[in-house]
Amino acid sequence: MEAPDTSPLETIVPRILEHLAEKNDAREKALAACRTLIRMSANSIRAVHRGEFERARAMLAEAREVRDTAVAALEGHADIYHAGFLHDAQKEFAEANATLELLSGGALPTPEALGVEYPAYLNGIAEAVGELRRMLLDRLRRGEYDGCEGILQAMDDIYSVLVTIDFPDAMTGGLRRTTDQTRGILEKTRGDLTMAILQRDTVRAMTGKA
Repeated sequence: MEAPDTSPLETIVPRILEHLAEKNDAREKALAACRTLIRMSANSIRAVHRGEFERARAMLAEAREVRDTAVAALEGHADIYHAGFLHDAQKEFAEANATLELLSGGALPTPEALGVEYPAYLNGIAEAVGELRRMLLDRLRRGEYDGCEGILQAMDDIYSVLVTIDFPDAMTGGLRRTTDQTRGILEKTRGDLTMAILQRDTVRAMTGKA
């Protein structure tokens, strides 16, 4: 009996190795871009909390180019595209943009305008609720009540929409858990604002100040 012919492996394996090398290069390039995107998004949120809206907007414009780099690197590699790290980076990018617009008086951006996947967008605006709470509490600590009701309303609007989305977590990127966290943040913030207003009104009544 003749030995089996294994000569095709001499051409098959090199092709596989070349494909895997290309895929790995794409992954490394996209990973680096995603890390940068997350860092830039976080920095823009810090700028927003300092009231540096134009600086935050410039950061996010630069971050958009980094997002494009990550997406382009994974073109033709759907398995890596959906591995999770790009979703996380897009989520942070969506959160940063939502935080900037909502706290600077703008309109909530659409996922199409941001160039992010729907699950990343939904989780991003959900996490922006935490940043809205932070801004509201900072205002209360400074004794600034103007605008606090508006921030709370924006938080409530986001939650009211998210709670209506009922699809498997595999489709929404774990949105159900994020929405549950959002509800807790919203209710705690509502209580904090209510207590702060009651205390303010009590002090005014006792001191006779308007």
